[in-house]
Amino acid sequence: MSELRFSRRLFLRHVGFVVAGSAVAACAAPAPPPAPAPAQPAAATAAPAAATAAPAAAPKAPAAPAAVGKEVAPGVPRNECLILENPTGRVVPADDFNRWRPGIQSASTGHQQLALDALWYIDPDAGIDGVWDNALAAEKPIYNKDFTEMTVKLRKGLYWSDGVEFTADDLVYTVDTQKKTPGMAYTGQFSTYVASIEKPDNYTVVFKLTKPNSRFHGLFTVRWSACFMMPKHIFEKQPDVVAFKFNPPVSLGAYTLKDLDPNGNWYLWQRREDWKRTSVAKFGEPGPKYAMYIAPGPSDKKVIAQTNKDLDVIHDIAPEGMIALAKTNPTSKGWFKSFPWAHPDPTLPAIMLNHCRSPYDIKEVRWALTLAIDIVRVAMASYRGCATISGIHVPPTGLYPKYYFDPLEQWLKDFTIPVGGQPYKPWDPTAPARIADEARKALGNLVPTDPAEIRKSIGMGWWKYDVKAAEQLLLAKGFKRDNNKMWLKPDGQPWKIPLICEGETRPIMNRGAAMIAECWKEFGIDSFPDVRDSATRATLSSLGDYDAFYGWTIETWGGHPDLFYFLESWHSSLYKPCGERAVGRNWFRWKHPELDKIIESIQTLDFDDPKGLELGKQFVQLATQEQPTIPVMSYNVFSVCDETYWTGFPDAEHPYTDPVANWGNTKYMFPMIKPRKA
Repeated sequence: MSELRFSRRLFLRHVGFVVAGSAVAACAAPAPPPAPAPAQPAAATAAPAAATAAPAAAPKAPAAPAAVGKEVAPGVPRNECLILENPTGRVVPADDFNRWRPGIQSASTGHQQLALDALWYIDPDAGIDGVWDNALAAEKPIYNKDFTEMTVKLRKGLYWSDGVEFTADDLVYTVDTQKKTPGMAYTGQFSTYVASIEKPDNYTVVFKLTKPNSRFHGLFTVRWSACFMMPKHIFEKQPDVVAFKFNPPVSLGAYTLKDLDPNGNWYLWQRREDWKRTSVAKFGEPGPKYAMYIAPGPSDKKVIAQTNKDLDVIHDIAPEGMIALAKTNPTSKGWFKSFPWAHPDPTLPAIMLNHCRSPYDIKEVRWALTLAIDIVRVAMASYRGCATISGIHVPPTGLYPKYYFDPLEQWLKDFTIPVGGQPYKPWDPTAPARIADEARKALGNLVPTDPAEIRKSIGMGWWKYDVKAAEQLLLAKGFKRDNNKMWLKPDGQPWKIPLICEGETRPIMNRGAAMIAECWKEFGIDSFPDVRDSATRATLSSLGDYDAFYGWTIETWGGHPDLFYFLESWHSSLYKPCGERAVGRNWFRWKHPELDKIIESIQTLDFDDPKGLELGKQFVQLATQEQPTIPVMSYNVFSVCDETYWTGFPDAEHPYTDPVANWGNTKYMFPMIKPRKA
């Protein structure tokens, strides 16, 4: 990218406050490793682009495209290239595109967004033509009555970028190769679930399953990612399919790789001339002729790059960076048109309490810890108020307000827990308005006052901050205070809660954990944020070697109400005690007979059976009563799109997909955005 023409210090002085924090990389994994700090590319490998000087004052209207002749690379006009952030940062090794080997770093370089393709996609928001898209498949999965067989019908006329048609041979090869080859991304799943595969014709595949599984298609359905198709004609020639780098990658999507930085700082993609032979073509021609994914550096550098019109799509940015752009760059556009700007991902950060350890196996203790948290202060610390809070065990994102939050609102208002021998209503519908009021002190009229807007962007409510009720719950369970008003557990030992969390590489999680610990400390618990690196967090959570953990285990489709995506591994048959590695997502070791019944009932239903939604509501009600974890908020991603060169980006008013640049679903953004005319 271009060399900046003004200093960072001058820019920060211009916007009026310090933009702090590193890039925040949001993805499907609950505790991903921090992205490496992008290295400054050498002159020989930096993609050239002419820079524009920072404006002396913010422009008052969207800018028209810059002067003709500006290029991002030789022969690549700036006004024909969409520039997006790759949140992975610098990719090492830069030339490895084997997406079917675990641990690959190049997924978010445009590879899974523009070149790979899958059978089905479920949009985390509303979708272009509904949330479900038959991409490579011609129709939805076809199951037999007992869900022991799944048939896939493929679309005809789709081609790899080298001219070879995509057929059933590719699907059979993708599954069979990973099933038989140790060390591939889906070896475990396919070896567990697939008994045999049949190919009746070139566009039909029949999977015989080892046991009933009404959600087998989920392995092939993109929510951020999924099992993408392998080109059989390429991989079958390789002596070692695991070691093979798949470079250059043959594309099944609408773009092919044109060039890359050998240092891993940028990747340039070009629209295929035969884009009509790809699955996304049914939505129209992709607008950008080129797309470049770059490693722009930390938050303040992203602000400068977008202000200089050198970065069209920011994947994520610190809250201060979003506020800076909102105040100084009118062409920058968040998911919401104003505060809180960020896109709520279908992911639910929560406080996981280890049920293997006393006193966290006691429901009343979990409720006491909930009522000792001031959600307004947590939202302000995490997101400067730009949070979308959730008091229930599903994220308040996509279509979930319609599926779960609105129908259960009255139930939540009427819900009671026993406190001091009396029914007590813990639900607080005023929390979103109080967060807005607090944020307005710093941001003024950027924060909405309309209750409907506040509800849509900040949430429907949370739990009361009521330390007196929390105290009553603990006293009833044998807890006492010492002479310093600090809590002692029923065995007389001081109560200490190290809250395991991430560091400043993901500031919203680090800051949120710090404020939660501060609330508990004020309540009389010796609590503090216990920052651990990604590998350590993963080990401690899997083995159950912790008391409290701030992260996420609940991820949903967003656009579809089915909860089996995360619930499957919460069944007691998969329960592992502390000291053994957890199966799937039940790191907090909760089991309940009513939960088992819900999970088993969901598993017998078709994916679209409306009974599934009713069972989902039953789960939310059960989880609310038991409070196995303490839900906090959605993971809001400050994806910022600049409209200087391109228009038509998705937003809350046009939620046809999410703009979060590393999601595979963002392929649907490309046919919807168009060049801005001068």
